Amino acid sequence: MKIRMMIHVIVVAFVLTHCSNAYSLKSTIENQTSVQLTVYNNNLGLVKDTRKIQLPKGEEELRFMDVAAFINPVTVSVKSLNKPKDFFVLEQNYEYDLMNQNKILDKYVGKNLKILQWNEYQDRKEVVEATLLSNNDGQVYRINEEIYLGHPGTKILPQLPENLIDKPTLTWLFKNKTSSMHELEVTYLTSNISWKADYVLILDKADIASDLSGWVTIDNRSGTMYKEAQLKLIAGDVSRVSQATPKGAYVMEAMALRSDRQFEEKSFFDYHIYDLKRKTTIKDNQTKQINFIENSGIKIQKEYRVQGNQSYYSRSYGSGEMNQSVQVFVVFENTEKNQLGLPLPKGIVRVYKKDDDESLQFVGEDRINHTPREETVELKIGNAFDITSNRKQIDYKKKTKTLHESEWQVALKNVSTKDVTIALEENLYGNWKVLKTSHPYEKINANQIQFDVAVPKGKEVILNYRIQVGLE
Repeated sequence: MKIRMMIHVIVVAFVLTHCSNAYSLKSTIENQTSVQLTVYNNNLGLVKDTRKIQLPKGEEELRFMDVAAFINPVTVSVKSLNKPKDFFVLEQNYEYDLMNQNKILDKYVGKNLKILQWNEYQDRKEVVEATLLSNNDGQVYRINEEIYLGHPGTKILPQLPENLIDKPTLTWLFKNKTSSMHELEVTYLTSNISWKADYVLILDKADIASDLSGWVTIDNRSGTMYKEAQLKLIAGDVSRVSQATPKGAYVMEAMALRSDRQFEEKSFFDYHIYDLKRKTTIKDNQTKQINFIENSGIKIQKEYRVQGNQSYYSRSYGSGEMNQSVQVFVVFENTEKNQLGLPLPKGIVRVYKKDDDESLQFVGEDRINHTPREETVELKIGNAFDITSNRKQIDYKKKTKTLHESEWQVALKNVSTKDVTIALEENLYGNWKVLKTSHPYEKINANQIQFDVAVPKGKEVILNYRIQVGLE
């Protein structure tokens, strides 16, 4: 009998407590049983937050706390996984008016408070009574029938105002038909979280092979932590309808076994999805790096290229020379045969090579786009120092108003210690025709030709060609 009465008292106390204050019903990250986080390239995250919550029957209000500060409220979806027919959300509010000093003082305009000040003449603290008249662009107080425009003292409030919260919160008016525990799954989109890929390519001494490692960098500024999350990354340009980065902690996670890939890659819709095969915690205001590629023995080619310009062929340049940079490219095939064959998310590839002292030196970097399997990766990493190109116009004739004829001499000089081949890429327009040339060329497309010129070490090779461009 005593046990029954005790249980009855506890139940009544529970009901009275919840009925007396609707806001006493709340769920925090402590109720979370799992969280799944999908991060996109374009400052977007999809959160699936699952929590076990005991709710009373009837209509009540629940504060669902520890959500992202940059949540998009219209994307919120709520359902009970175990009792889907017994739980309904009737109304939803997103509370983002977070507590701070100004907002607290706003609630005290027209009310009395105390101000603690230091009396330097008597070397003691004093408390004065004040009425806050305004908190707009600074405080205005009435103290002893005088008006004070601001006050240096510490403000003391009798209590916190109502309806202020210290973290972003979803507030639901719900209807519940069961006394059973609910497993609620809440899904929403949030901004201020993104990821990118960064790569390190290390060349061998002969510049014919390389090792490639790739890291994903997740930048979380969304306003909440994702504890022991199942992490998925989407690579691809997801279309969005258009709708503001503090510094944070920096964490790097190395692979336990570098031969094991941490991410499982799959095709998804017209994108690629990378699924981390373990759980990870991503704190708010944290940048986390996770290794996702570690491949060696990748064959590469180092190429030297000189880019021409369409404007060369429609005017006279006289006898002056034009010095052109000889660009250095590193090229490799993204194929299984070449120890790769993986979809490579867009990002920056930084290239290194060991010097004669076996010290690793940075030699350049370039940005790649999303690169599928069986495609070629081209990295422009800088300009050659010991290989030069000098262009000179030997002759120019304007045949008609729109037809131009010119002759060119390009001096390619190599003072390095190795023989090289330089690709001279000439960009043309209109109805063009090569009239004569000292070296063979290849037609790349309708408006581009390429001369591949072998230049031995310590030598200079002269390329001559005559060409017509324009409309006949």
